[in-house]
Amino acid sequence: MNLIIDIGNTLIKYAVFENARIVHSETSESGLFLSKIKHLYQEYPSIRRAIISSVGKLENKERDIVSLFSKVHVLSHNSKVPFKNSYATPNTLGMDRIALATAAFYKYPRRNTLIIDAGSCITYDMVNDAGEYIGGAIAPGLNMRYKAMHNQTENLPLLEPEEVMDFIGNSTKACMHSGVINGMVQEMDGVINQYRARFQDLTVILTGGDSQFFVKRLKNSIFANSKFLVEGLNYLLEYNKS
Repeated sequence: MNLIIDIGNTLIKYAVFENARIVHSETSESGLFLSKIKHLYQEYPSIRRAIISSVGKLENKERDIVSLFSKVHVLSHNSKVPFKNSYATPNTLGMDRIALATAAFYKYPRRNTLIIDAGSCITYDMVNDAGEYIGGAIAPGLNMRYKAMHNQTENLPLLEPEEVMDFIGNSTKACMHSGVINGMVQEMDGVINQYRARFQDLTVILTGGDSQFFVKRLKNSIFANSKFLVEGLNYLLEYNKS
């Protein structure tokens, strides 16, 4: 069994794989990290290897997990990847984007694949039909846009996402919801159309914590997969096990 740990900006994701199949997944806040790891180790004593990926530094968490498992791969820019990385600044490429590109490489071989990760930020990542990662884009995420309007103005409130009844808002709150949600939908559809114009037979994957909020709102044909990132991390653990 493999243990997958993804430390994001907001939550930590955990997944247990057995023969490439997810048998357990959950999330927690960072303060529960070590207790969750110990619980998973007790619940799944067949875990033999683990991979840990983080958007930030790992010093303390890395030492904690290494004390529990004998074979831990800490994902870094020195890790081996199965795809050709043509990113101009590979040492700045986020671990999450490396995992997403890996999942695309294995799950959609020889396919032009665009991955949209709707999380704290929205990332767009492209793997072409030659198995080459060529880059993408980074944009503010759903909650980041609401917080930006509240924090950088005097009078706009901090709102939670809501259904947009009409793209023409008739109150300040309705206008803010339309600006964020309708704006993001139009952005995603517009970006997808740009990629479709350049790449034939494009497969589009939507993943991330806010993916379910947008999956029915997009006009373009997409595949939603909330586990795409942890699947990519499991592939990377297998690829780097030697």
